[in-house]
Amino acid sequence: MRAALVGIDFGQGDFAASVEELQLLARSAGAEPVTTITAKRSSPDAAYFVGSGKADEIGLAVLDHRIEIVIFNHALSPAQQRNLEKRLNIRVLDRTSLILDIFAQRAASHEGKLQVELAQLQHLATRLIRGWTHLERQKGGIGLRGPGETQLETDRRLIGERVKALRARLDKLRKQHETQRRSRGRSQTFSVSLVGYTNAGKSTLFNAVTKAGVYVADQLFATLDTTSRRVYMGQEVGNVVISDTVGFVRELPHQLVAAFRATLEETIHADLLLHVVDASSPVRMEQIEQVNLVLKEIGADHIPQILVWNKIDAAGLEPSVERDEYDKISRVFLSARTGQGLDLLRGAIVEWAKNAPGARLNQAYHVDEEADEEPAEPEAEPDSSPTLTHVGSH
Repeated sequence: MRAALVGIDFGQGDFAASVEELQLLARSAGAEPVTTITAKRSSPDAAYFVGSGKADEIGLAVLDHRIEIVIFNHALSPAQQRNLEKRLNIRVLDRTSLILDIFAQRAASHEGKLQVELAQLQHLATRLIRGWTHLERQKGGIGLRGPGETQLETDRRLIGERVKALRARLDKLRKQHETQRRSRGRSQTFSVSLVGYTNAGKSTLFNAVTKAGVYVADQLFATLDTTSRRVYMGQEVGNVVISDTVGFVRELPHQLVAAFRATLEETIHADLLLHVVDASSPVRMEQIEQVNLVLKEIGADHIPQILVWNKIDAAGLEPSVERDEYDKISRVFLSARTGQGLDLLRGAIVEWAKNAPGARLNQAYHVDEEADEEPAEPEAEPDSSPTLTHVGSH
């Protein structure tokens, strides 16, 4: 599908990186970016977001390049989206709808599909309009005459009922996850969650540490399904549960954060977060900030973090470890693709697990008469909890 991308520079953040990310998002959704239209504004136009003159420019680009869809790098109001579609006579998508569409394509697990549908319905509910010919059609028949229910009201009611049903099913799954976490808590197994900006290499790192074989691709949100694995880290520590949980992107739709809260809570209950950063990205500090904003929103900002600077082979860095003023490991520099520095990360996890407050580490598993030293490669086996679904992946 041939797409025109529209980005407006309001003088905040790295605009070029934002537009580049929009191109990646569009390709991830299956669109082919043909042209990119940019402009500078101090604030959005109330009617068209971009102003009438720029809207006409977009209209000309649509005709010149045979565009099939226009994608904005911003969240549009329902009125702005309607006005643009009417003026351009073509489908207009905003950033929120684009990300929701990608999630709908990638959701594979039952829980993931429920969460995506909930987010889509919540987004759709704000965009129901009186634009159909049957909106004022009244219900008739003996005993049923009267003002009746318009189609708009019917749609709102049906969406409301479906949202209520989805929330109930997700609450049930949430309680199941809580039961599984309590079971882990009783054995006091140290829990580690991988978080980070999407495409930072989380899934590659997860595979390298756990040998899990999670799907990896060089695209945004390559997969939404997360997996937990129990990894043996040596006789001193025993088992550690590692989860590939959350992949973020700037301006992550609030509907998704709310819908995926049940899954995101897996992060809240972790003992340690491995915050994976693309060391080769020129906007890595902004990406770190975006991830921390979402962690704060879900209540996970209090959990200790190790910043894992991945892709050092592309950044020209050497594997190393940095410590903070309390002599705790705060950064690990590695390459998940080449394996450089993975031993440093394993050592960091072991050190944190050994020093965890009140931890009674699970040493029963994998301990026998010959287990005097750590195996050459950590062995991983599936955690007892089912495959979960999360926001983002690779």
